[in-house]
Amino acid sequence: MNRDIAAVYVLWLRAMKRFVRSPSQIIGSVAMPVLFLLFLGAGFSSIKFPGIPAGISYITFLVPGIIGMSMLFAASFSGISLLWDRQFGFLKEVMVAPVSRTSILFGRVLGGLTTAIIQSTILIVISLFIGFRIPNVFALVITLGFMFLIGLIFISLGLIIASFMKDMQGFGLILNLLIFPLFFLSGAIYPITILPASVRYITMVNPLTYGVDGIRGALIGVSAFPIYIDFIVLSIVACIMLALGTYAFSKTKNV
Repeated sequence: MNRDIAAVYVLWLRAMKRFVRSPSQIIGSVAMPVLFLLFLGAGFSSIKFPGIPAGISYITFLVPGIIGMSMLFAASFSGISLLWDRQFGFLKEVMVAPVSRTSILFGRVLGGLTTAIIQSTILIVISLFIGFRIPNVFALVITLGFMFLIGLIFISLGLIIASFMKDMQGFGLILNLLIFPLFFLSGAIYPITILPASVRYITMVNPLTYGVDGIRGALIGVSAFPIYIDFIVLSIVACIMLALGTYAFSKTKNV
């Protein structure tokens, strides 16, 4: 048991060191959400979207969606580290260590989750300089809880895909094919209430929809569903995805 805990800590610490020692990764991961926030916010600020209550600016509505986007991209692409480790032999060394594969998976998930939350927290701080306001500390805690669940879901998704692939370019292509529809059909940049009924049904099976909705409800008090519904749905999906990720990682080959 102590070995498993140590393995989780070591893999988490390794992820943190790689993250801190790569400022280009930090800048690159934050730059795209910031550009989305600035350009979309400026471009649509004069448009009144149906579904956005009076008194709430578009950029205020947009910030929770971009936080969800940041978590989606950062968490999903953390799976590429598995392919790097397989290519350079580190995965093989870890797999033969006298620790369970579950502890190896949890170390990776915890490392990816921490870096994704750090990146999204930086985005929240930046949003404060363009006029966004966090109502209270409790709202921030709830937001962090939703960020945690979003991270678990999409880190697990990235690891599931990476567990069955060896080509990093193929991994990026497949992941982009999945995450961009998830982003655009999550209500991140426009209210889901304005979508056609057929498309709205698709958004309701998208887990990111509930993550963005929960963050938006916590930060600005506007949500399509009750926050507790968002939390329950995300918690169930996170448990399922983590179980699937554990199974997929147990079947992965280290060469």
